[in-house]
Amino acid sequence: MSFPLIRGRRLRTSHALRNLVREHTVTVNDLIYPIFVTHGTGVKEEIGSMPGVYHLSLDLLEEEIREVVSLGLQAILLFGVPHEKDAHGSSAYDPNGIVQEATRRIKAMAPELLVVADTCLCQFTDHGHCGVVHYDEKKNRADVLNDPSLELLTKTAVSQAEAGADIIAPSNMMDGFVHAIRQGLDQAGFEHVPIMSYSVKYASAFYGPFREAAHSAPQFGDRKTYQMDPANAREAMREARGDVAEGADMLMVKPALAYMDIIRSLRNSFDLPIVAYNVSAEYSMVKAAAQQGWIDEKSIVLETMVGFKRAGADMIITYFAKDLARWLK
Repeated sequence: MSFPLIRGRRLRTSHALRNLVREHTVTVNDLIYPIFVTHGTGVKEEIGSMPGVYHLSLDLLEEEIREVVSLGLQAILLFGVPHEKDAHGSSAYDPNGIVQEATRRIKAMAPELLVVADTCLCQFTDHGHCGVVHYDEKKNRADVLNDPSLELLTKTAVSQAEAGADIIAPSNMMDGFVHAIRQGLDQAGFEHVPIMSYSVKYASAFYGPFREAAHSAPQFGDRKTYQMDPANAREAMREARGDVAEGADMLMVKPALAYMDIIRSLRNSFDLPIVAYNVSAEYSMVKAAAQQGWIDEKSIVLETMVGFKRAGADMIITYFAKDLARWLK
């Protein structure tokens, strides 16, 4: 007869006690907020498939950064949308490129805010692929060349570090990219700049809204030759082990929501910080359902973030970061 009474007492357990025994907690210190910067003046253009996320011109960046800092967020992930593209993505490694200029401005405004620079070429190439493309007329086939791509990615990473980026985050998935970038950074005197490697990046359908945001959809073919098959888990461990051996300082899993088993596998195998990227479609689906009144957005997002932490993530890249910072307050 005492069990219902005990159970009742458990149900009336104080909020403070529940917090005390909670195994996983999300804080603003776990979050990294992506920002899309572009050329022009007075540009604050909402991305159609990502409500609340904007393309921002450099002159409007200060307002955004002040809001980020006021919310207590510690880090941003910077993406650039250039006004000109070419076959080799030369604006990616231009010292006066959009990411480099935005980085300098952000570090002048908020020196303590960590700037994570996305290091890839797809936003900057006219073909939308993450490297140098060679077209073989005889075979009527286009191939992405690994080694020439590494040279350009290394130049991009060094130019981003020179501009003041605190962390380099290469997202290209080319073979040997961590080693090449680590070597390039060290030779340029940036031994202290860590690499947040997109170690496990799947060829996912969850990237659709991002490609609108970054204007980076491939103009032909797809990226399955250098991104991972969603069916493969053991391959993820091989990719991560390779990046660790090459000098990665942090390991990322992208996307996060459908790959929590991979996050857990990396957490069990490596002592390095694990990063979960809560990608664009994961964001957009929740926003769309919330706008229809079908779900409680705050509850869904908070539960998802706890899930990432429980799976083993130390950091979470998410477009919900500003919303979360307000809710967590």
